[in-house]
Order: sequence, then C-alpha cells, then structure tokens
Amino acid sequence: MKVIGAGFGRTGTRSLQAALERLGFGPCYHMSTVIAEPYRVRQWLDVGEGRSRDWDTLFAGFGSAVDWPASAYWRELAAHYPDAKVVLTVRDPARWYDSVSATIFRGVTERSGPLPLRRRVIQWLVARRAPDFALFPQMTRATFVDPVFGGRVDDRDHVIEVFQRHIAEVKAEIPAERLLVFEAADGWEPLCAFLGVPVPGEPYPRANERDAFRRKRPRRLARLILRGR
Repeated sequence: MKVIGAGFGRTGTRSLQAALERLGFGPCYHMSTVIAEPYRVRQWLDVGEGRSRDWDTLFAGFGSAVDWPASAYWRELAAHYPDAKVVLTVRDPARWYDSVSATIFRGVTERSGPLPLRRRVIQWLVARRAPDFALFPQMTRATFVDPVFGGRVDDRDHVIEVFQRHIAEVKAEIPAERLLVFEAADGWEPLCAFLGVPVPGEPYPRANERDAFRRKRPRRLARLILRGR
C-alpha cells in the first residue's frame, strides 16, 4: 500500500482513484470495488463487527485505497502501512453534506421506514441470488454509518460536525510530511509533488460521483438478479 485516502466518501474520491491509477499507484481500492466484487462485502462486515482486521489479505493486489469503507480505518491503515502517504480529500462541508445525503445516506435513512413493495421485492431477489451483496446495508452500518456517525446520518448539524472533526483529527495525527490535504480543484500539481511523480499532460480526472452512484446501484442489482437465474 503506497497511498491511503483518509477523506470521507463524496469528497472527490472517485476522481482521486482515477488520478492515482493514472500516476501508477493502482489498482486503487474504492467502494466501487466492493460493489463490483460482492464477496468483499462479507470481508468488510467481518472488519466492522470485529471478527477480522487482516489488512494485507483485504488489500492484496492494491497499491492505494480511497473512499469508504477504507477511509473509516485511516488510523489503522496508517499504522499498518507506515511507509504509505496519506491524502485527505476535503470539500465545502455544506456542499459535501448535500451530496452524501442525496446518495450514500439516502439509502440508510429510507430503510428507517417501510419500503415500497418494489424495493422489498428487489431486496428479496438479491438476498436469494446474491447473499453477499444482500449484506451491503449491514456492512455500511457496521463500518462507518454507526461507528463514525453514530447512525445519525439524517442529522445535518451532527454529520457536518463529524466531518469537520475528522479533518482536524487527521491533520493532528498524521505528520505534515506524510499528509496532503487535497481538493479535486487543486489539480495534478500538489498531488504529483507530494507523491514525487511527473505531472501528466492531461486534465485532472473529474468524475461525477452523484450521477455515477445513481446509475451504478440499479444496474448492479439487475445484473446480480439476472446472474442468479
């Protein structure tokens, strides 16, 4: 592991994943990796529920990791990989909350009440045909929704406070020479200088995470259901 992303999801982590892979620090582990390979859901559930913390097995073959659930364990990863550099992605707290509440947290808050019949049917089909992926909601709660936010993801003030406290803690605990505080708008230059690599002759990646999130989950569920036939 050469680079550890300590930033919360929806802080430009998808773009950072693409950037790190372009710079030679890939493959880069991201939440999309878990969704693409459902057996990893159970691995993270074991981590979240305290049964396993075998980081070398979990990240075997990866040169970097960003986004949740990995970023929820930035302290443990920074200690386990002492030579890895840490990139803390940040963005305006209010805009970040609007983004995360409309994507990742939306599914969590929706599950607090009765689901529409269509959603219940989909969940039943996924549970039958893709049992590992059916544990995805439980995994997100166990790894970051509950331990990081106390389950209070519908409380805007609380979530923003946690976001700001997280940034302060990473800055305080990771030595300055090992840490880059980074926004996607900063582009290649600070990231490349920090990692000691040349600046590519192309624009910094700009992934629209919110749109990708909305497209990704329905398509992934459909493939899992069809694959089980």
